[in-house]
Amino acid sequence: MHHEATLIATIAIAFVLAFGFGYVADRLRLPPLVGYLVAGILIGPYTPGFVADAGLSSQLAEVGVILLMFGVGLHFSTSDLLAVKGIAIPGAIGQIVLATLLGIGLCSLWGWSVGTGLVIGLSLSVASTVVLLKALEERNMVDSPNGRVAVGWLIVEDLAMVLALVLLPAFAEMLGGKPIQGHVPSDMPIALELVVTLSKVAAFAAIAILIGPKVVPWMLARVARTGSRELFTLSVLAVALGIAYGSAHIFGVSFALGAFFAGVVLSESSFSHKAAADSLPLQDAFSVLFFVSVGMLFDPTILYRSPGAVLSVLALIIFGKSLIAFAIIMLLRYPIGTGLVVSASLAQIGEFSFILIALGISAGLVPNEGRDLVVGGALFSIMLNPLVFHAVGLLQKRVARPAGTAFYGQRHYEALGRQLAIIKARQDERSKAHDLKLNSLLELFPMLQLVERQDQESLLLMFRPKSASPGDRVIRAGDRADGMYFISSGAVEVHVADRVFRLEAGAYFGEMALLTGERRTADVIAVDFCQFLVLDRRDFNQFMARHPGVRAAVASIAEERQAMNLAPPQSDRHDAPVESSDVRT
Repeated sequence: MHHEATLIATIAIAFVLAFGFGYVADRLRLPPLVGYLVAGILIGPYTPGFVADAGLSSQLAEVGVILLMFGVGLHFSTSDLLAVKGIAIPGAIGQIVLATLLGIGLCSLWGWSVGTGLVIGLSLSVASTVVLLKALEERNMVDSPNGRVAVGWLIVEDLAMVLALVLLPAFAEMLGGKPIQGHVPSDMPIALELVVTLSKVAAFAAIAILIGPKVVPWMLARVARTGSRELFTLSVLAVALGIAYGSAHIFGVSFALGAFFAGVVLSESSFSHKAAADSLPLQDAFSVLFFVSVGMLFDPTILYRSPGAVLSVLALIIFGKSLIAFAIIMLLRYPIGTGLVVSASLAQIGEFSFILIALGISAGLVPNEGRDLVVGGALFSIMLNPLVFHAVGLLQKRVARPAGTAFYGQRHYEALGRQLAIIKARQDERSKAHDLKLNSLLELFPMLQLVERQDQESLLLMFRPKSASPGDRVIRAGDRADGMYFISSGAVEVHVADRVFRLEAGAYFGEMALLTGERRTADVIAVDFCQFLVLDRRDFNQFMARHPGVRAAVASIAEERQAMNLAPPQSDRHDAPVESSDVRT
């Protein structure tokens, strides 16, 4: 295999096998991700046959995580995060601490050191956001209060793991390990280094929340005005990957967390739905590579070398973490249903676990068998997670109370539900207002309905609003054409040769000079308070080039106008209100 073809071979074989085994898994009534994991095992280094490039696979999987977290951010908002902070922050921190202690205790039974137990415990304490999102999406729970709590919980876990990745190299030797290769020891005290790290994360969050919503939507608006679909899609990917990469290298946060905040930045704008739709196919494709890459890390020999240890790790992930999370949620006085959903969400591990365990091996704290146990726990917990959610669904039905009766944690749950409902109503109102504005534009100017539906969003961005008072001269004969005018309200008079025509809301003028390249041949004067939507010369040319149907309609009307203007004047038409097709400007 030529070196140049390694990337192509890795992607092609991973997709082909993932498709094949994913389809078989679906026919067997199993989640397709089980097939993706099996495909990864088959192309991994521990099974015979083709071996994919593990480095490339992990990087491609990271792209999938970035895009998926970006998509989550698009459906989240800063308000959503603040709404669930009362349960997500104490819950996630408490669960990480207790699950890590369980991991230390388990490792002590195997005769491993406290340092080893700390790394493995942290690796087992953090769940995979990718797996959680797939599970919530399949059950239409991403926008539910319980789904919001679960996602917010994992965001807090991700933030905690960022700190763990910073502190582990600094404490490696103290825990009985060795200096990590490539890690430059800092002269700062540990406390100061921690403060610096927290300050960098806070600075990133502040920039993302305060400055991002002003800069990113403005940039995407400029791109959307071009009418180019591929350029808009490219801009969305540039925002997601660019912010993720920049945040990791400048502020030290993870790629996934940076991508999530990039989505949150964009969620407040009118482009969030279009950005989500454009990035969705890539999210799906690259998230498959994430599961394939997990399968590639698994060494099947661990199943007969240490079956008891694998089962112990799996029990800690599925039962230990879930029970801890459930107990914390009950202590915080939230409903049993919320506790069950969050518990099921945490009953698996993923991407951060692999990063932590790799760092532990580099520090000499974790033996290779520890890595195999963590990867094995990840593989089987991901496979079993759909069954855990199914069991939780059955439990929710068993504990459900008749309608109208009070339930445990009702006050907290209803308060959270009201907060999230207010946030959702604001988002829906903004989206509804945007749709109403677009529909009103299409109703007022039926010609624009010839534009394809997916491109109609860019119409509102391409138009420049302009107003005029009675007596204002909007267009002067002999001037160069600056744009095409659509009358949204008011009325104007068009003075051409010895004729005067009146145009009202729903009419347009100024297109003839743009089509012919000639100077204006008429004066247009406002006779009422007018509001115009102006399509500037450059936007007009781009818009007409991309929408030949509209151009043909405009050209046809322009020909009619030209013929009418050349016709002998008729006295009975003087000062008579006419349609927009009766005038040449």
